[in-house]
Amino acid sequence: MTSSWEELLPTTRRALLHRVAVAQSEGRTPSFVGAVLRDGHLVWTGARSSVDGHAPDADTQYRIGSITKTFTAVLVMRLRDEGLLDLNDPLEKHLPGTGVGEVTIAQLLGHSAGLSAEAPAPWWERTPGAQRPELADVLGNKARMHPPGRRHHYSNPGYTLLGSLIEAVRGIPWEQALQAEILDPLKLNRTSAQPRAPHAGGWAVHPWADAMLPEPTEDLGLMAPAGQLWSTAADLCRFAWFLAEGDDQVLSAASVREMRTPSVPAEAGDWNSAYGLGMQIVRNDQRTLVGHSGSLPGFLAGLWVSVEDGVAAVALTNATSGPFPSTVAADLVRIVADAEPRIPAPWRPLTEVDQELLDLTGPWYWGTYGYGLRLVADRGVELEPLRDGGRKSRFVAGPGGKWTGLDGYYAGETLTVVRREDGSVSHLDLGSFVFTREPYEQGDAVPGGVDEAGWRGL
Repeated sequence: MTSSWEELLPTTRRALLHRVAVAQSEGRTPSFVGAVLRDGHLVWTGARSSVDGHAPDADTQYRIGSITKTFTAVLVMRLRDEGLLDLNDPLEKHLPGTGVGEVTIAQLLGHSAGLSAEAPAPWWERTPGAQRPELADVLGNKARMHPPGRRHHYSNPGYTLLGSLIEAVRGIPWEQALQAEILDPLKLNRTSAQPRAPHAGGWAVHPWADAMLPEPTEDLGLMAPAGQLWSTAADLCRFAWFLAEGDDQVLSAASVREMRTPSVPAEAGDWNSAYGLGMQIVRNDQRTLVGHSGSLPGFLAGLWVSVEDGVAAVALTNATSGPFPSTVAADLVRIVADAEPRIPAPWRPLTEVDQELLDLTGPWYWGTYGYGLRLVADRGVELEPLRDGGRKSRFVAGPGGKWTGLDGYYAGETLTVVRREDGSVSHLDLGSFVFTREPYEQGDAVPGGVDEAGWRGL
């Protein structure tokens, strides 16, 4: 077990090791490794193995299956940010001839393109990729299962299309783009398309006997962008932190936040789970986790990060079935976040105060609903209801006395200060909603006007 930066409490470390040990023992898996990262620092790793005196560590490679999709999604978002494509572009615009070119890039990223979940038989995860040399071999004769954009339907062939899209736009293989644009900048030196020693071997454990069978390790060919990668607990923790904070060498914080936003409604009855752009989003113990799970024959993997808590966790195992690392990783996050809650940064005053902005703070009224406007760092503002039940949003400052909503109902909406001819403030306009200093004051810019008789009793 190793730790760095700020040590976790001994009771926390023992609880983490206990969770990993239970997963390996009760799950009957050859080995199991877990790791926790807090505020960007690897603070704990632990492992258990069926081999006496030997256990993997945070530098041992495991196959991570569909966590690969998140890497592929980052590459697509980079193309978008460079202006080389738009997420609303139909696939046909950049990758013609697929037969499903009417689906959009965003729909492919969010698994709402309506494509089939799997490639035609034989099962692509247990057969060589050379058996599917063309996209037509991956899509088959019945690629469409649902109308595009209507529902979430997980699709491995969809991410194969995204990998081919990256190659078409970049002009280089997917693996080469991955290395140059994500792995090298983030220093993920132990993440690769092919296994590199030390790495775990994949096993199937008999469901009714304590016996094992080695699983084949296939190169997935065109399907690689959907599940090819090998990685380590340490590398995946660093990648998880990137998914929380962004890195301008790879993808901005704003674009990563966009990936973490649900792209289509959740399935009926499954309101605690959604999918963003290459990322799974779940509610677990009243905590929002983002990341991805992964599986291929012989391996299971899970990666979750709680952005609010500043805690990420990874769990990896080398068995086809058994303890779900995604569940274990969520438990590792919970153990740390509950036992050692994030200590908030000290409150600090603004470095400078703009009197004109300061004059805007305080109470405002949308009709008779009271709101408070607060000035925060970098000339941003927060608007929150004075009573429960209203809409709270943060706004980032823009030019010309305007702000853009960052979250909630007003995300993307524009907040504008409207002034009278003499320069005094008349009201705030928020997406056509008028906020005045007093509720329904005579002479204020209230839509529909104010009754001339004013306020009255019964």
